[in-house]
Amino acid sequence: MTKLMTVNDVAEFLGVPKSWVYDNWKREAIPFKRVGQGLRVRPNDLNRWLDEQGAK
Repeated sequence: MTKLMTVNDVAEFLGVPKSWVYDNWKREAIPFKRVGQGLRVRPNDLNRWLDEQGAK
Protein backbone atom coordinates (compact mmCIF):
# COMPACT_ATOMS: atom_id res chain seq x y z
CA MET A 1 0.00 0.00 0.00
CA THR A 2 1.26 3.47 -0.90
CA LYS A 3 1.57 6.14 1.79
CA LEU A 4 -0.67 9.13 1.17
CA MET A 5 1.03 12.51 1.00
CA THR A 6 0.10 15.38 3.32
CA VAL A 7 0.13 19.09 2.47
CA ASN A 8 3.58 19.29 4.09
CA ASP A 9 4.82 16.38 1.96
CA VAL A 10 3.51 17.98 -1.23
CA ALA A 11 5.02 21.39 -0.37
CA GLU A 12 8.40 19.79 0.27
CA PHE A 13 8.18 17.64 -2.87
CA LEU A 14 7.30 20.64 -5.07
CA GLY A 15 9.64 23.05 -3.28
CA VAL A 16 6.89 25.55 -2.56
CA PRO A 17 5.32 27.01 0.61
CA LYS A 18 2.33 25.28 2.22
CA SER A 19 0.24 28.38 1.45
CA TRP A 20 0.84 27.82 -2.28
CA VAL A 21 -0.34 24.21 -1.94
CA TYR A 22 -3.51 25.28 -0.09
CA ASP A 23 -4.26 28.02 -2.67
CA ASN A 24 -3.98 25.57 -5.55
CA TRP A 25 -6.08 22.94 -3.79
CA LYS A 26 -8.82 25.52 -3.30
CA ARG A 27 -8.88 26.09 -7.05
CA GLU A 28 -9.17 22.29 -7.38
CA ALA A 29 -5.93 22.05 -9.26
CA ILE A 30 -4.22 19.56 -6.93
CA PRO A 31 -6.18 16.29 -6.54
CA PHE A 32 -6.44 16.20 -2.74
CA LYS A 33 -9.07 14.21 -0.86
CA ARG A 34 -10.27 14.98 2.65
CA VAL A 35 -9.30 12.34 5.19
CA GLY A 36 -10.70 13.33 8.56
CA GLN A 37 -9.53 16.90 9.20
CA GLY A 38 -6.62 16.74 6.77
CA LEU A 39 -5.94 16.67 3.06
CA ARG A 40 -4.18 13.73 1.42
CA VAL A 41 -3.13 12.87 -2.12
CA ARG A 42 -1.87 9.66 -3.65
CA PRO A 43 1.67 10.06 -5.05
CA ASN A 44 0.51 8.66 -8.42
CA ASP A 45 -2.30 11.23 -8.59
CA LEU A 46 0.14 14.04 -7.80
CA ASN A 47 2.55 12.83 -10.51
CA ARG A 48 -0.32 12.65 -13.01
CA TRP A 49 -1.34 16.21 -12.06
CA LEU A 50 2.26 17.35 -12.59
CA ASP A 51 2.36 15.72 -16.03
CA GLU A 52 -0.89 17.46 -16.98
CA GLN A 53 0.54 20.87 -15.99
CA GLY A 54 2.99 20.69 -18.88
CA ALA A 55 0.14 20.14 -21.34
CA LYS A 56 -1.62 23.40 -20.44
